[in-house]
Amino acid sequence: MKHTAFTKFHEELGAKMVEFAGYYMPLQFEGLIKEHLTVRKSVGVFDVSHMGEVWVKGPKAMDFIQWVTSNDASKLYDGKIQYSCFPNGKGGIVDDLLVYRINSETYLLVINAANIEKDWNWLVEKGKEFGLDEGELYNASDEIAQLAVQGPLALKTMQKLTGEPIEDMEYYTFKNLNFEGVQDVILSTTGYTGSGGCEIYVANEDAPKIWKAVFEAGEEFGIKPIGLAARDTLRLEMGFCLYGNDINDSTSPIEAGLGWITKFTEEKDFIDKIYLLKQKEEGVIRRLRGFEMIDRGIPRQHYEICDAEGNIIGEVTSGTMAPSLNQAIGMGYVNVPFTKFDTEIYIKVRNKLLKAKVVKLPFYKG
Repeated sequence: MKHTAFTKFHEELGAKMVEFAGYYMPLQFEGLIKEHLTVRKSVGVFDVSHMGEVWVKGPKAMDFIQWVTSNDASKLYDGKIQYSCFPNGKGGIVDDLLVYRINSETYLLVINAANIEKDWNWLVEKGKEFGLDEGELYNASDEIAQLAVQGPLALKTMQKLTGEPIEDMEYYTFKNLNFEGVQDVILSTTGYTGSGGCEIYVANEDAPKIWKAVFEAGEEFGIKPIGLAARDTLRLEMGFCLYGNDINDSTSPIEAGLGWITKFTEEKDFIDKIYLLKQKEEGVIRRLRGFEMIDRGIPRQHYEICDAEGNIIGEVTSGTMAPSLNQAIGMGYVNVPFTKFDTEIYIKVRNKLLKAKVVKLPFYKG
């Protein structure tokens, strides 16, 4: 089991530690609800060093990224970030990811912790097919520590640690800057909480210094460390997909509502383009939808979704009691006839059919 550069701080703070994607990670510190609401109202810090980072460099870098990802990387400019996915050649998704454009020949791909080895092997295989030279792909996942500083006061807090203006940065952009005396820190206005903030990438050796500086800067705002449990409830309130739950090797981006990151331009050729274009034009038989519980009960992954007669019409992929809303919510794949908003559906919980309704995402409106 791998440790991150911040593990000792989690243990000193008394975090409940668990194994997650091969890493020893904090599940919670003071409790899920308190941590969740801290991020919604002020500022919280997640250790997300388990995420993977892969560099793609060289004159073929952009064309390669265009081929292996679904979004249109030609729209990126230096300092811009794009959410995308790797189609798997069989209509499913290898992983979802972030693409950072450093310059025209240098890109950083940020991938999910559980998929680092799988994604790396996929990229190496496709790189050989594409004709990338050795060294144009580099897996830096074990060398980089990452913090997600999230919440409405996050950028105000982090502004104390750099002379570069960051509070007015656009969503999904980044800067390479001097941060608390550490050179070449990447600070990006990204995150998976829906409450604003940034993610900070540093070398492992600089991570302890950055951790201490971040918490000192946020002391006046009540900054708190946040665990994986609240990370999950925060992303679900926003209707953000989690790989392994809501998307996987057997779900297409069209089914998953990710058509907005699947670009069918004449200039862009990519893996599964023909198959996915056919799905877009002809339609699919199921779609990922959000739903709110009407009857009392909490939906969980793999629970059956049924119609009023008890016929199975889908499956829950994520579910929880949403702390910001005091409402049980979930997402799941539902047969197309039942996907209209406000349609009544039923979640099978311990052999009981509990009423719910299909709703528009996000659940949390801010």
